[in-house]
Amino acid sequence: MTTAIMPIGLLLAAGALMRRTMLTDHGFWSGLEWMSYSVFTSALFITSIADADLNVVVVGPLLFSLTVPISAVAWFVLSLRRPLRANGPLLSSLVQGSIRINTYIGLVFAAALHGQEGVAAFALASTIVVPLVNVICVSTLAAYGNTPGTGRRIPIWREFLENPLIQGCAIGLALNLSGLPLPEFVLATLEMLAAPALVCGTLTVGAALHFTFRKRDTLDIGVAVVLKLIVLPLAAAGIAIPLGLTGATLASVILICAIPTAPSAYVLANRMGGDTRLMTSITGVQTILAVATLPAILTLTGLLTM
Repeated sequence: MTTAIMPIGLLLAAGALMRRTMLTDHGFWSGLEWMSYSVFTSALFITSIADADLNVVVVGPLLFSLTVPISAVAWFVLSLRRPLRANGPLLSSLVQGSIRINTYIGLVFAAALHGQEGVAAFALASTIVVPLVNVICVSTLAAYGNTPGTGRRIPIWREFLENPLIQGCAIGLALNLSGLPLPEFVLATLEMLAAPALVCGTLTVGAALHFTFRKRDTLDIGVAVVLKLIVLPLAAAGIAIPLGLTGATLASVILICAIPTAPSAYVLANRMGGDTRLMTSITGVQTILAVATLPAILTLTGLLTM
């Protein structure tokens, strides 16, 4: 477990340090984030899924173990609007902070725990979670966001079709199911593009860490932290284990529910009228705490499966 945690912590710290000392240009980090998300990680998804043994993946239990707890947590957060006295933008950021995922951190853990099989299983889980989370978050922001009436919103269907992670998963699945081999030079190119995904992605997460607090933020951030880092993964494990999921598939279910919210949640909040200041604070606190909660959750659920 230490071999998975220490590199993440060091890369997060390196990204934060470089952003504040040596590489202070916002444009550099925006470009690196785009390359990591749209090119490197997509290539990693393609190569991992294309070579994966899909016969070991039981789709029904995987789908149920992810959609039920994520949907339930989102509904629970929406039901807290009155008790928390939350306005629309704040509520939308709480929803994002309770269910969105940081793909890079999950991939690093998946690779450390189960190698290429772990990366492939995590990528397959992402084909379920990424569309589901986007539907919930975009719908919530459309209902509760504070975007002016003249602001243009991208249709949900375009959010899906243009999402590079979904595109990478779709291409990888198509190659796997068709059995068509890629030309060697194409495969070699994809593997070279996939190589920087985990390092560059984690560095950009560290660079994006930001903390600004208001008086009531302790409660709001606390709700998002407990739900995302503790309740959601334990609920997913409570469904996946009785359904018979094991190995890399079970690990991918727990990981994808236990990883912190991605910095990209800020982009969506900014685009559709969420509480951007709270969003960055939730992301920062979750990312730091996840270094401790992730191994704890994995250890606990590992004991439960014995």
